[in-house]
Amino acid sequence: MTDTAVNDQAAEDAPVLGTGPFTVSDSAAKRVAALTESEGVTGTRLRVTVSGGGCSGFQYGFDLDTAVNDDDIIIPAGDAEVVIDEVSLPFVAGAQLDYVQELVGAYFAIKNPNASSTCGCGVSFSL
Repeated sequence: MTDTAVNDQAAEDAPVLGTGPFTVSDSAAKRVAALTESEGVTGTRLRVTVSGGGCSGFQYGFDLDTAVNDDDIIIPAGDAEVVIDEVSLPFVAGAQLDYVQELVGAYFAIKNPNASSTCGCGVSFSL
């Protein structure tokens, strides 16, 4: 197999990342606003990250953060803001952050059209 053929195969096997904006549902926007307000620190935002790991290959992270880095994208969410770094954004492009309330608990969930599978807890995914 030639180097070109190897590179072509690698390109075919690479995950296709989504396009489109990352959006925030009304329920998630309200919950982010409540959480950031309860922190009592001006400029607190919900940071969404994607990192390698988890049982499906990639995992979502959710943290409250006051820092905004040069490569961050700030997404307005009602009375609050969500921050995503430039590296994580392609993995959630076209996805929606939601806040789900069920009998077993309440949690942030990402409805991600890029994910080919997710784990049972919904925190990790594969492309």
